[in-house]
Amino acid sequence: MITSLDHIAIAVPDLQKAITRFSEDLGLNFNGQEKVHSSKTEVAFFPIKGTQIELVHPINHEGPIQHFIEKYGAGLHHLCFQSDNLDEDIKKLRSKGYHFTSEEPSLGAHNTRVIFIHPKCFDGVLVELNEVLAD
Repeated sequence: MITSLDHIAIAVPDLQKAITRFSEDLGLNFNGQEKVHSSKTEVAFFPIKGTQIELVHPINHEGPIQHFIEKYGAGLHHLCFQSDNLDEDIKKLRSKGYHFTSEEPSLGAHNTRVIFIHPKCFDGVLVELNEVLAD
């Protein structure tokens, strides 16, 4: 079951410039960054009451975020909802006719499994579902 809005992701062409903008200009707390090799991205997080902002940047100008920036420019990339049982949610949504951008979940940032619902299923909005892995 979906339990919360985990984060709002913004595709950025210059990660350090965006980190400065969010931390210094807006005064948000920077919660670190990490590379997510499975999606060829580097991400930075800013927790904000009830959710977080995730800045997403392509590693080596490769991968889906690079293609997104080239096609649409920088900006809102996706919404991510946290699941307490990702496999069950995927099964339920598939039974309702939803399509995903991959067949199986992959590893995401912050020790999670993630899968994306195709934007055609959500009126053009890319939706990510994630589940925190047990330690």
